[in-house]
Amino acid sequence: MTDILRTVHIVDDDEAIRQSVGFLLRKAGYAVQTYPAGTHFLKSVTRETRGCVLLDVRMPDLDGLEVQARLAQSGIALPVIMLTGHGDVTLAVRAIKAGAIEFLEKPFERSALLEAIETALAHAARSDREHLAAADALVRLAALTPRERDVLDGMVLGRPNKLIAYDLDIATRTVEVHRANLMEKLSARSLSDVLRIAFSAGLGETAEPA
Repeated sequence: MTDILRTVHIVDDDEAIRQSVGFLLRKAGYAVQTYPAGTHFLKSVTRETRGCVLLDVRMPDLDGLEVQARLAQSGIALPVIMLTGHGDVTLAVRAIKAGAIEFLEKPFERSALLEAIETALAHAARSDREHLAAADALVRLAALTPRERDVLDGMVLGRPNKLIAYDLDIATRTVEVHRANLMEKLSARSLSDVLRIAFSAGLGETAEPA
């Protein structure tokens, strides 16, 4: 059974491209799904869809850039490899700025296509790991008391125990107790572990050290 994480979604209105590229990729060991239009693809994918997308930039209903934009609006983080037969540099720049992993001009070399797909799938794997880490971190943080969260916020800002105690109007020893408790609940052995968990959960993204 082919790994669904190594699925390539081919979105192209050219049937010959869908068939030839699909055949090449299946022979190379990938699972392949093909779609004749961007609208068909958008109706089929969800946030749970895995793999990457080969997306033709020029299609009669929705062009590739519009499909790419709608994926982002829907929170679907599939890596995109944009395809074109027109060599349009402006579209290439727009696609990359919008988050495309690669931009390939038809006809493309087999090696270039496979390299782009491997890059896209590696990107997807990293994204999946980051999402799992974030979900795990949020579960761990949910076990903390409000005061432990306050102490954690101070740690994320790089504040020493004495300054956290001053900010919260509590004794330094109390901060130390809360710090020990939250580290135990987070299964953290060091400050680095605590910060890694906090950052995975999105803490400190907009905060600035005092």
